[in-house]
Amino acid sequence: MMNKRTGASSVAALLLVALLAWVAAGCGTIRGGYPSEVDMSGHEHHAGGGGSAVAAASCADMTEPPSNAPVREFDLKAAQTTVTLSGGKKAEAWTYNGSTPGPELRVKEGDRVVVNLANEDVKKGVTIHWHGVVLPCSQDGVPGVTQDAVRPGESFRYEFVAAHPGTYWYHSHQQSSEQAERGLVGRLIVEPKGGAFRYDRDYAVTFQKLNDKYVLTNGREDGLRLDAKPGETVRLRLINAYNDVQWVGVAGASFQVVSIDGQDLNGPGVIRDQWIPIGGGQRYDVLFTMPDDGQVQVYSRDQTKWSVTLGEGAAPKPVGKEAPAFDFTGYGTPKDDGITPDMPFDRTYELVLGPTNINGKSGHNIPPIVVKEGEWIKVRFVHKLGSEHPMHLHGHLFKILTKNGKPLTGSPIYADSVLLFRGDVYEVTFQANNPGLWMEHCHNLGHAAAGMTMMVNYEGVSTPYRVGTKSGNIPD
Repeated sequence: MMNKRTGASSVAALLLVALLAWVAAGCGTIRGGYPSEVDMSGHEHHAGGGGSAVAAASCADMTEPPSNAPVREFDLKAAQTTVTLSGGKKAEAWTYNGSTPGPELRVKEGDRVVVNLANEDVKKGVTIHWHGVVLPCSQDGVPGVTQDAVRPGESFRYEFVAAHPGTYWYHSHQQSSEQAERGLVGRLIVEPKGGAFRYDRDYAVTFQKLNDKYVLTNGREDGLRLDAKPGETVRLRLINAYNDVQWVGVAGASFQVVSIDGQDLNGPGVIRDQWIPIGGGQRYDVLFTMPDDGQVQVYSRDQTKWSVTLGEGAAPKPVGKEAPAFDFTGYGTPKDDGITPDMPFDRTYELVLGPTNINGKSGHNIPPIVVKEGEWIKVRFVHKLGSEHPMHLHGHLFKILTKNGKPLTGSPIYADSVLLFRGDVYEVTFQANNPGLWMEHCHNLGHAAAGMTMMVNYEGVSTPYRVGTKSGNIPD
């Protein structure tokens, strides 16, 4: 019989062996496990499988062509900062222009957006990824793929046309699981030229958790208060800049979900007392009319400090904890766009999601999705193990076709992310119409740092940049 000390040591040793085996199997690649140098164009993966071993075009050369569009130019400086929170507490943060979130950038549909990023003193380097924005490959802000990380004293100029109106956000993609949590996030709002929805007030709200400690709503630890008068219609743009799913309720008014991931829904119905699950990185826009008296409160079910209060008067009756979840699969009005689950696809991929791996592999060991310009690609996500996975695609919008084998019956849903709970199976499709090298990853950024990151690579596209310890480019 083992004594307690020997037994405990043996168990610990067995656990260590199991952990090392798990990592060796590719299921536990961690940030520190990056090799010296990796070419994320992945030609070694697909040179013999229909891809081109000789790259004909470089991501670095894929830029926005000249145009006469109005120019909106912004300067953003990344720096280590001591910020004062609303309650008077001081916190160490990494910021854009001295605040977290950074400045809200508001532009008009069709504007040419120019952003000059300077890094004052963030030692590991920074970038800006324009989350959800369809733009040229060179402007995507992924270190080691579209650029090198911007080191202290260096700068980088981003330039793209805001072609799609909607709610977006920006964050560093250099070690983003750390840098976004430390404060390098901000909002990007592209206002429409026209639009199907009318409103008197337009607000955007960021939910974040600074240093995994301070629960902030637009930088405030005590919740956010916004002006709205009785009878006014409010568009509230909700951005989840944290890893965990936020179940958001609207108390005090009926509402419509008018946009998901910046893309307007067709014919959204009026609903009440439902919890909206917003995954990490996702955006939901809600529209409601203020009551004749009393407030409207919008808040997270599980973390009430993430809250927005609009108007004056009495607080509304809270949304019941057992209220149903919002389900987009049958919400809104159908619209025929010719994109259906039974249409022919040029290539189909299945991605089986584990706790922090895809198809049993992690990080650079996951073979890329290879596409050719003009093709229609179907991706089948299967959530087998682990917590929720908000799977995010760079550089494209996809259409959600089915959930758990059933086609959607409401408004078409176009998005850059899809939130999967354990057991979920989603089929999505996108057209390969934006050549480049694009990340596909879980936007629970802790999962991404642990290896839940892969690439969607166009045949014949290369990059002069490298990921790994030699370059210091770590794009989780």
